[in-house]
Amino acid sequence: MKKVNPQFFILLQLPLDYLAVVLAGVSAYLLRISPWIAQWRPVLFQMDLPFLSFLKLDLLVSSLWIIFFALAGLYRSRRRNYYFEESFQIAAASSLGFLSIVIYIFIQQQWFNSRFILLVGWFLSIIFVWLERVIFRWIRIILARRFGIGKQNIIVIDNSDSKSQKFLSELGRDPFYRSSSIKIITEADLDRVRNIIQKDGIDSVILSNPNIPRENFLGLINLCEDEKIDFKFVPNFFQTLTSNTDFAFVGPFPLVELRQTALNEWGRVVKRIIDLLGSFLGLIFVSPIFILIGILIKFDSPGPILVKLKRISQDKPFFIYKFRSMIENAEEYKKYLLPFNERKDSPFFKMKNDPRVTRIGRFLRRTRFDELPQLINVFRGEMSLIGPRPHQPDEIDHYRRKHRKVLNIKPGMTGLAQISGSSDLPFEEEIKLDTYYMENWSLWLDFKILIKTFLIVFKDKSAC
Repeated sequence: MKKVNPQFFILLQLPLDYLAVVLAGVSAYLLRISPWIAQWRPVLFQMDLPFLSFLKLDLLVSSLWIIFFALAGLYRSRRRNYYFEESFQIAAASSLGFLSIVIYIFIQQQWFNSRFILLVGWFLSIIFVWLERVIFRWIRIILARRFGIGKQNIIVIDNSDSKSQKFLSELGRDPFYRSSSIKIITEADLDRVRNIIQKDGIDSVILSNPNIPRENFLGLINLCEDEKIDFKFVPNFFQTLTSNTDFAFVGPFPLVELRQTALNEWGRVVKRIIDLLGSFLGLIFVSPIFILIGILIKFDSPGPILVKLKRISQDKPFFIYKFRSMIENAEEYKKYLLPFNERKDSPFFKMKNDPRVTRIGRFLRRTRFDELPQLINVFRGEMSLIGPRPHQPDEIDHYRRKHRKVLNIKPGMTGLAQISGSSDLPFEEEIKLDTYYMENWSLWLDFKILIKTFLIVFKDKSAC
């Protein structure tokens, strides 16, 4: 059977998305003129905007949606997280389309015939496109599994160590790879790999552990290039360090710059603007909650409402603000509790039933409300809304060199490590996540972390 190029499915996705958006507009129109809605609000626009006229407008506006979908990265060949990232890409792109229409109407100074159709059409476009993509993906998996249409043949070179085994386990959970034919070999034997590629029609090679001889690594790259197939590998620590590079020339000599983070100059400016606006609006919104929490803290135990805790960021000390969740002078008692520290793998201190925590303090920590005053730090520029966890001076004294990399950018009120398990994570895993955030920063990643923070804030039990 002739293989189907994966690019075909990406191209097919575009007209399907367009049809879903058109149907969302038509559904909103039909819903508005239905007796069920008309009995509550009479239809006054049908003479000015009959269905055929609306359909022409709908077809035009839906094209705008597709442009925003493309800008949001929904038609890139690089696969992403199916159910989380793609959902927010669809919602963000649809919202931009809706906002563009509202701005156009405002500039033209003429209102659309029905606000109901605008709002419901925007909402249904998100739902319809998401459902269409779920169904389309489900059909692709069935076609691949039962009929071999679009099925990918993949070689995984695995040396059976614990990291590789974990990678293979994650590979088995991924819907795309579950519908692929995967052949696992344990050695990067170039002759054997070449024979399998030519015999089985392999589409890509994945190296789960790149710590192999340099000659073999380069040989695999050259082999895949010669056979015109994809080569992918799980990077080691050094390779992740080189993920942010820039090129310049000094005369005829190429100069490669290894950047500490993906946050370039403009990225820092945009991130700071978002931090300023977010913290300012956040402080206004939560000010009534501040008053209520302050009263509860005062009634619960003697001591100040806010505490200042010393932290280190970009090699400079600063003080973060938090609602007091412990008794007064809690730090003085910490030395007596060190034998009960539950985090033996790290310089962090964690004790679930810490006797220093007050009654209201347990609630504040469980809901993360104790961290709300850090909005002040964000507004002052000492912290960011999203970033690595703030680090204590006594913890940093025990860090190795590779751990100190996370100190190169501002800490955040929330971050990738916080939404991935927080204090339940092993120390090395937390550092890896914060390092990944620095290496792969984007506004889209910040947006995902922020949304997921709101989703888990009342469910995460890792705070103590």
